Order: sequence, then structure tokens, then C-alpha cells
Amino acid sequence: MSSHDLVDEARQYVQAHIGAFHEKRLNSLRNLELKQILKRKNPYLFRAKNILVASDLIRLLLEAHVSLQEETLFGEFLEGLAIHVCNQTFAGKKSAFPSIDLEFSKESVYYIVSIKSGPNWGNADQIRKMRENFREAADKIRQQQSGIEVVAINGCCYGQDANPDKGDYWKLCGQAFWSFISNGEEELYKHIIEPLGFEARERNEAFQQAYAEIINAFTADFISDFCDGRGAINWDKLIEFNSSQLTIRERKKKYHV
Repeated sequence: MSSHDLVDEARQYVQAHIGAFHEKRLNSLRNLELKQILKRKNPYLFRAKNILVASDLIRLLLEAHVSLQEETLFGEFLEGLAIHVCNQTFAGKKSAFPSIDLEFSKESVYYIVSIKSGPNWGNADQIRKMRENFREAADKIRQQQSGIEVVAINGCCYGQDANPDKGDYWKLCGQAFWSFISNGEEELYKHIIEPLGFEARERNEAFQQAYAEIINAFTADFISDFCDGRGAINWDKLIEFNSSQLTIRERKKKYHV
């Protein structure tokens, strides 16, 4: 496939699939329940920040949820794009090995790739687990194909790493990663930016409308359940809901969850 055709193919993939990202993003918001996220967040932090207005607390809760969900969902989208690009170039395929996302052969070397959004994705335990998964996958591949050279890659869709050689695997970030899976298309990391804006304004308007509606609805529910008669936040009641030793049955009866 020519360089021009590969870039065009990547753009078509982005335009065809970016809508699904926006739909998942919107559905994630619409499927939220206030008490569900109140149980997951740290009420001590909100008290320490001296939050007095119910709508301010709701906004902080939603911002934290949306940020995490968007990072996860867009990471899945970029992973799909990377696999598609590699499939067009090297007949790369989605891997069946745990935590390995992509497999392909290039110049008599078999590559196993774990794809992450950016370079700062994990702690020491998570990186150690990735290394274990690389070793186990490589061992199984060598058992199936005697004498084959297997190289592990941690591919990051954006960012930089000045020292890509990690000893038992390579860490390729941003331009280096996209160039690697596209057989040297050095500008691919730039070419995929423009089509990401396809229908972005319309999609974001729908998201912002739903976001505003949820802020209003959650604020009303929060005031009803966790504010006193004067409208002040009842922190004792909130921390009890979040952290008390009530049984599941008692919690459901008291808080209607």
C-alpha cells in the first residue's frame, strides 16, 4: 500500500468510527446515577475544599467521572485505529494473549504490542505485570514457531520517550509508534488529527446539553437527600452514606438505592 493510500485509509477509519466514541461518551453520562458516584468519591476531600454549594459539588463529581471515562473510551478508539493501520501495512491482527493488543511480523521478526494512550500510563506493579505478559506470550509463540525472534513493544499513541530501549521491551511513543506500525510513515501522527474533528461541534453540543440536564437533576436530588432544611450540605449524612457500616439491606431501605 502506498503512503498516500495508507494515510487516506487511516482518515476514513477515523471518520467512520469517531461517531461511536461520541455515542459511548454520551451514553456513559446518561447512564450515571448520583448515588452510584457518591459512593465512589472521597467526601473528606470535598469537605476539605470547603464546598458549600450543592451544584459545585455535583460539577466536581461529574468532571472527575467524565475525565476518566473519556480517557478510557478514547484510548480504546486509538487502539482500534493503531490495529487497523498495522493490519493495512503488515497484516497485523488483534492479539488473543492477555494484555497484548497487537501481533504482526516485520522483516522476519514477530512483534507483540501492548498499546497505551500515553507514556505515563502505569505504576511499577502494572509495568511489571506487562513485562510478565510479554514474557509469557513470547514463550508460547516460540513454542509454536521454533527459532522465531519475538520482540515486545509498549506502543503509546502520544507523547515522547527519550530512552525507548527498556531492556526486555521497547517503548515507542507518539510519532515513533505511528511510524513503526505504518512502515515508516513519519507524518501519520499528524494526519490523523484533522479527521478527529469530524462532526465534533454537533456531537459536543449534544453532550453539553445532556451534561447540563444531569447537573440540574443531580443537584436537585442531592439537595433533597443530603442538605438540611436551610439548604446547607449535611456532611454527616453524606459521609454516613459513603462510609458507614450499614448492611446492604439497611442502605437500600434508608437511601433508596
